[in-house]
This record gives sequence, structure tokens and C-alpha cells, in this order.
Amino acid sequence: MSETFIDYDAKVQDALRGVVRTILRETAEDGLQGDHHFYIAFKTQAEGVDIPGHLKSRFPEEMTIVLQHKFWGLKVEEDYFEVGLSFNQTPEMLKIPFSAVVGFVDPSVQFALQFHDESEEDLDEQDLEAEFDGAPHEDADNQDDDKAASAVGAEVADETGGDNVVTLDAFRKK
Repeated sequence: MSETFIDYDAKVQDALRGVVRTILRETAEDGLQGDHHFYIAFKTQAEGVDIPGHLKSRFPEEMTIVLQHKFWGLKVEEDYFEVGLSFNQTPEMLKIPFSAVVGFVDPSVQFALQFHDESEEDLDEQDLEAEFDGAPHEDADNQDDDKAASAVGAEVADETGGDNVVTLDAFRKK
């Protein structure tokens, strides 16, 4: 096999993060349409993540936020987004680079994107899919921080067992 000089995986991940960026830009402009709502999982220690210290200490590795009923100030830039959320009735602003995002789910239409973490490259596809499946659908504004922010993803499989989860590891050479 010939040596590759093109990092296709990184390019595909960047393009898929562009999908998340576009969806959030449209949401910032038009608000959430219909039943759409989003679970966004991200690495709390990633470079550029700016969240309150009490959240970072409570969720030292990964956190999932829910954009559904109560969020404000959604601002989307090329490399990051900012959003206001309430945690135990305390308003907080979060800044999350797209490079820190490891999962995006819209359970209303059973759509999900999952991004691999460079430090977890040795996990196989089943491990990644199992990590993302099965987390409860709960609204962060109506519960305590542990339940809302510790979810890693959302259940997206439909009644027939099909799903729309896109994982890049399926195409990776093992």
C-alpha cells in the first residue's frame, strides 16, 4: 500500500464539525425550529474551553450540554461557540471550541455525529458507539448538574434498531 500524505480523517472530522457550526449558526439566527434540540458533548480540558471552575471540577473530562428550552446568547464564530445556560438556577456562559466537541445529537430526528478523541484512538468502533448510545434524554434546565451534564450522548436508535450515528472509525485502518 502506498504512503498517504493527506490526513483524510482530520479533513472529514473538520467538515463534520462544520455541519455542527452551520446548525448552531442557523439556531442562533432563527431559534430552535419544531422539536429540534441538541445534546453537545465536549472535552472540558480541551484548549480554548472556557467554563466556570465549578463545572470543570465537577466534570473534569467530558460534559454534555442540552440546548432546548432555556439557553441564551448563542454566538457562533468560526472556531468556537458561546452559549448561556442555567445550572441549578445559576446563569453561566460557556465558550466551547468546535475542536473540543466529541458528540452532537438531535434526538428529535434521530441524528448524531460522533468525533474521535486523539487520545482514545485505540478504542474500537463498538466502544465509541456504546459510549454514545443509551444516555437519557433529559433537559439540563430541569434537573441537577450531575444528571444534565454527565450524559455522554443521547439514545438515537429508532424502533427498528437503525440509527444515523456517523463514526469515522468505521473507515479507519486498524
